[in-house]
Amino acid sequence: MPVTGSRTGPAAPVTVLGECVADAFTVPPPGGGTRPSAPSIGLEVLPGGGPANTAVTLARLGTPTRFLGRLSRDVFGRLFREHLAASGVDLGAAVEAAEPGTLAVADIDAAGRAEYSFHAEGTADWQWTDGELERAASGPVACLHTGSLALVRSPGGEAVERLLERTRGRATVSVDPNVRPPLVEPVVYRERLPRWCAAADILRLSDDDLGHLLPGAGVEEAAGVLHGHGATLVVVTLGAAGAYASLDGAGGAERVRLRVPAPPTDVVDTVGAGDAFTGGFLHHLHTAGALGGRLDGLTADVLEQALTTGAAVAAATCAVRGADPPRAHRMDPRTRR
Repeated sequence: MPVTGSRTGPAAPVTVLGECVADAFTVPPPGGGTRPSAPSIGLEVLPGGGPANTAVTLARLGTPTRFLGRLSRDVFGRLFREHLAASGVDLGAAVEAAEPGTLAVADIDAAGRAEYSFHAEGTADWQWTDGELERAASGPVACLHTGSLALVRSPGGEAVERLLERTRGRATVSVDPNVRPPLVEPVVYRERLPRWCAAADILRLSDDDLGHLLPGAGVEEAAGVLHGHGATLVVVTLGAAGAYASLDGAGGAERVRLRVPAPPTDVVDTVGAGDAFTGGFLHHLHTAGALGGRLDGLTADVLEQALTTGAAVAAATCAVRGADPPRAHRMDPRTRR
């Protein structure tokens, strides 16, 4: 049911703000032909980046989605425009940037988990100004979702924080810290975390994020701390153990705590799984009319269904190579193969 006090209604889009990162994966050398005399690494480059992955997931599932990104004019920018547009994402508010795109080289271990090295100095994604964001973020919006490196990389991170504060008066705010220690020290995230919680209605983080942000804290204890900073809904993805959510009971209402299992899946890799979870989760909340305000009308049943949807979408993403979230027909049990 619609949220009490929603100003936008269910037809307003979800807006996703953040970076596009080209993910480079190692590939076996081609067979035959002349081999190079020096050692070499073959790379396959696929579109990635946490916020971009979430936008793609939302749009593929059928949620109207706008992406606020600074897309470079180089080969990576062209890759992302094609990928986002083909997935149904509205790019009308994206900025065409003069700076180059961001590249991450992924090393996949035997369990399908990725370790990244980033090539991100002076790239387009972090150069947001207040003026660019003011123009890009105008128009109706049910939910503004952001996070990852866009919130912590200078000079644009501070401008993104200011936009969250301005947007909170007219839309639900969702934040995914997505801690990346190779580029930004976890202490930077920890220092800013209370401000993000104060601005956010929804805080989604992984168990790995939790280890960086609140070392040694279990999910129950961590949720209490994050609620204390102001986050209404805390969602923690736990990999193969599923997902946990804690909804702060406002006005004396009882705090809601839920866990859902992860569907069994044959994991190819986990690239983009957390982003896909977020997309599936927000998609269900949007479809249920639960976005647009302060989550006043969010029920335990709708929250549990949103967690289950997110877990199913993440599992489908783990079953394929790279951040390639499913389209709606793949999630429909009547058409799933």
